[in-house]
Amino acid sequence: MRADDVAVVGGGLHAFGRHEGRTGLDMAEVAVRAALDDAGVRWADVDLAVGGSNVSGKPDSLVARLGLTGLPFTTVRNGCATGGVALATAVSALQSRRAELVVVLGFDAHERGAFAADPAAYGLGEWYASSGLMVTTQYFAMRTRRYQHEHGVSDLALARIASRAFRNGAAHPTAWRRTPWTEEEVLASAPVNDPLTTYMFCQPSQGAVALVLARGDRAADLCPRPVRLASVTQRTRRFGSFEVFSPGLAPDPWHSPSVDAAAAAFAEAGVAPADVQVAQVQDTDSGSELVHLAETGLCAHGAQEQLLADGATDVDGVLPVNTDGGCLANGEPVGASGLRQVHEVVRQLQGRAAGAQVPGGPRVGFTHVYGAPGISACAVLTADAP
Repeated sequence: MRADDVAVVGGGLHAFGRHEGRTGLDMAEVAVRAALDDAGVRWADVDLAVGGSNVSGKPDSLVARLGLTGLPFTTVRNGCATGGVALATAVSALQSRRAELVVVLGFDAHERGAFAADPAAYGLGEWYASSGLMVTTQYFAMRTRRYQHEHGVSDLALARIASRAFRNGAAHPTAWRRTPWTEEEVLASAPVNDPLTTYMFCQPSQGAVALVLARGDRAADLCPRPVRLASVTQRTRRFGSFEVFSPGLAPDPWHSPSVDAAAAAFAEAGVAPADVQVAQVQDTDSGSELVHLAETGLCAHGAQEQLLADGATDVDGVLPVNTDGGCLANGEPVGASGLRQVHEVVRQLQGRAAGAQVPGGPRVGFTHVYGAPGISACAVLTADAP
């Protein structure tokens, strides 16, 4: 590993789910302390911290619990992309030599029920809420149905995504929804917005994740098998793309921010999507994973049908996806979700996954998050052979 590389040298996770009487900050503290222990360092050793939370408190207030060392602490809030943007911010600090050791963390403790959003916060009038498009389930269903029409993908493919997620979640000790559902049960669950059913959606949940990052010249001293962050990128939407809380829609062709962020991540890392051996893609619903698999370049548009039928995205397939169950099995504490992805891929590349381990010693991983009103962050992670 080169001196200027950035690597993950420690990680900690507070289980996702429902934790009555525990605040987001409580869970964040647990995750940070676990990450520090994993890296074998103290809070006093940390040069800088970056934290993200959507609704559950100011991350920088954690210094009152962890230690008043005076370190710089940046707070990030970018919807479902919060964790990815926080990671990119931390990496930039290390690459610019403003820090040698950084903690990046994300947390949230959402209440039961759907997310609520104010159109004014996204620069939209009340008319947009009245149209029904502030209801995210409706937006995702519209995007999914359009994609199915254009690329000939069946509802069964959506059920296969959800069923695989719940199988993976059932095998993972920190997942929330751990009941495995068959494809038939997923299709038969209560409809929400056609074509998406209840078991095709994730739910707001609670949890926290923290990572310790170090420059390459220190990484080997802190971790027996550090995982290199070969690239971390982020992009916003272009004109005409149809995104969450973004009312524009242009004639074909158009690019989502996921297309641009993934392409930039692979180019910067010097690897191709075909090199990925374990991946995490945003799956707030089955349709989102379906679309994101192609938008990130992991498969061709329309190829998902056969890919899923062949079991290629299973843990023992050629392209394991969301091996911890993703958002579908873990729910989505918004600030923590993107870092959960990275935490899982790091453990898979190190050969110490908490749930089902990808066989064959994977060495190249990929993560992707997507959030309103149209922002995506992607990362390519690599590990040396053991």
